[in-house]
Amino acid sequence: MELQVTNSPFNQEQVELLNRLIPTLTDGQRLWLGGYIAAFQAGVATAPQTGLALQAEPVPAAGAPVVSREVTVLYGSQTGNSIGLSKKIAKKLEEQGLQVSLSSMGDFKPNGLKKIENLLIVVSTHGEGEPPDNAISFHEFLNSKRAPKLDGLRYSILALGDTSYEFFCQTGKDFDKRLQELGGTALVPRVDCDVDFDEPAAEWMNDVLASLSSTSAATGTVSSEAITAAVSSGESEFNRTHPFKAEVLENLNLNGRGSDRETRHIELSLEGSNLDYEPGDSLGVFPENHPRLVDELIAAMDWKADERVTVNKNGDQLSVYEALLRHYEITAVTKPVVEQLAKLNPESGLAALLADDSEFRNVMNSCDLLDLVQDYSLKGINAGAFLAVLRKIPARLYSIASSSKSFPDEVHLTVRTVRYEARGRERYGVCSVHLAERIQAGDTLPVYIQHNPNFKLPQNPDTPIIMVGPGTGVAPFRAFLGEREEIGAEGKAWLFYGDQHFSTDFLYQTEWQRWLKDGVLTKMDVAFSRDTEQKVYVQHRMLEHSKELYQWLQEGASIYICGDEKKMAHDVHAALITILQQEGGLSPEQAADYMTRLQHEKRYQRDVY
Repeated sequence: MELQVTNSPFNQEQVELLNRLIPTLTDGQRLWLGGYIAAFQAGVATAPQTGLALQAEPVPAAGAPVVSREVTVLYGSQTGNSIGLSKKIAKKLEEQGLQVSLSSMGDFKPNGLKKIENLLIVVSTHGEGEPPDNAISFHEFLNSKRAPKLDGLRYSILALGDTSYEFFCQTGKDFDKRLQELGGTALVPRVDCDVDFDEPAAEWMNDVLASLSSTSAATGTVSSEAITAAVSSGESEFNRTHPFKAEVLENLNLNGRGSDRETRHIELSLEGSNLDYEPGDSLGVFPENHPRLVDELIAAMDWKADERVTVNKNGDQLSVYEALLRHYEITAVTKPVVEQLAKLNPESGLAALLADDSEFRNVMNSCDLLDLVQDYSLKGINAGAFLAVLRKIPARLYSIASSSKSFPDEVHLTVRTVRYEARGRERYGVCSVHLAERIQAGDTLPVYIQHNPNFKLPQNPDTPIIMVGPGTGVAPFRAFLGEREEIGAEGKAWLFYGDQHFSTDFLYQTEWQRWLKDGVLTKMDVAFSRDTEQKVYVQHRMLEHSKELYQWLQEGASIYICGDEKKMAHDVHAALITILQQEGGLSPEQAADYMTRLQHEKRYQRDVY
């Protein structure tokens, strides 16, 4: 931009000075300058009396309410997506000259909430409608009697979730409902995002930017590509929407002969990708559906496998078979899909299903798309219309089981294969069976790195760590110990591991033994539940060593939990509460507060699923 003296609030000398300064100004200062001149020309603002002042605050139009230029952005995140999105919206707001405070909900002091005028929340939903770990305390405060009235608050919420879960985006909905109850006013309506969140997140950001901008000038819109970049990894060109085709170097079964379980150790090459990761991060893998299920679905619908269908907004086409194999999700039944299919076939009975919450929950939890087609006689809908309502097959996230310092240009995974029978038909874990049955060394897999700042080793390598990871939950701890070995960490390390049988299910046994011998791993306690008459799990081993475990915590140890969220993580948490009461003499309330404090200090971290 270049200023002219004509119809400007500045004189010749000031205009010349401004034109020399403009290249050095921030976007926010340029935005204010344009708005100030526009206000002067409209007769709202007056010329400066003396000197030249570049303010951060815009001049409001006559009669317009004064709008705060301060915005607080809070995020609640389990796997890292909300963090990346929050940083993106914060950056765009700062470019518009707003003062932005960005914080995790876990680090935010909730008593300051009543001082906030503009609040943006980006939050995911974890498990069965629960807030992510770093949002629990804020969620509890907001729903308590201590929550203040928020009559002057303007807010908006971006909720991340997965429509294959019953309580889709429940945490975002909870926050929205409660903020309204406390007197807050929606700046822009809440947006609920499914796993493919780039476009709706970009639209929400643009609506927020427009609402908070106090002039007609703009600094540019947010694109879905920018959203992808905001949550992707480092400097690499590869991300969730542009995955890297990683060559498979090794694919081994870790379980011994006779085991009821099959656990794959998979090594992938990242050479040439420029992808980087740290222990605690995850790898996103895009799987293929089982060919047998694809064939059965095509037969049930009486489609032609080679018929061409359009699969995206770019007009790209695939055969029906290829589209169902690689592009669309067919193993999960989600509410948006059922709603669209009900419109395509009003006589199917799907509308009645949607009206019965209990029955619909049962269908969501037990049926795949083939079941739905057979139970509700959906045969007759043409392939193009049917596939157009399906959602894209989402990537599966796996905790990385390697340290890049130990294995440069490689990434390792530990994946348990899921197979079971239901309604007389064999069912498959989409990604786990794809990896177990149809991927060999030399093949490639589309992958990307999902950074997770919520599950990280202590910055000080001398800090003791306690790791609890039964089954495949042990994967990130292989990465932790590999990293600590490479950097020469002096801190003590204690691992609790469990599975069914010592002889067939002791994953990575020789590696743990070597690390114990070398001192990288200080202690290891194991629980093999089917080797004893009474089942013994990791939480039982923790309680057996309660005095020493409590001492480690008193010495400043960080504790990490990885694995099953529904039962194991809750049982381990309960065991820790018991240990604090038993060894520390704390009341139940004090023990709960102790655990909350550990979370705030990032000394209690969970990667549970």
